[in-house]
Amino acid sequence: MNIAVYPGSFDPITLGHLDIIRRAAACFDKVLVCVMVNCEKSHPMFAPQERLALIRQSVADIPNVEVEQWSGLLADYAREKGVHILVKGVRNTADFDSEVQMARINAGIMPGLETVLLSASPQYTHFSSTMVREMARYGQPMEQYVPAPVAAELNRRKEN
Repeated sequence: MNIAVYPGSFDPITLGHLDIIRRAAACFDKVLVCVMVNCEKSHPMFAPQERLALIRQSVADIPNVEVEQWSGLLADYAREKGVHILVKGVRNTADFDSEVQMARINAGIMPGLETVLLSASPQYTHFSSTMVREMARYGQPMEQYVPAPVAAELNRRKEN
């Protein structure tokens, strides 16, 4: 079975992330969406359990996708799961450079661990989770940037 891991902090998951998940799910027998804890992000918008729930709701229609959380090294997660393929999305050359560097580091930790880079679909190259968090703080509509469950949760928080 061809299994791939799509890791990220997903705070929150965006339509760009969802596009990469759908495309990866079409290429692999199973995709494990791995919600990582990013120590550099000291003030997350959503707790890890909330992210898991929102992602699960967002991918409920994709039968070969599972969502899990991991707080250690990504290569260790891949090793534990017996997976040798990571999927990463890239929006621009800065993402590309960063992901190539991370691919080399992960392969150094776990030889044979390959990283497949999927370029973002054009309609998703201009935004990120960081931008979504900033716009949400100012009460902007989110439906064009995030899946419906995330938009609903952001709207609920805005009303409270």
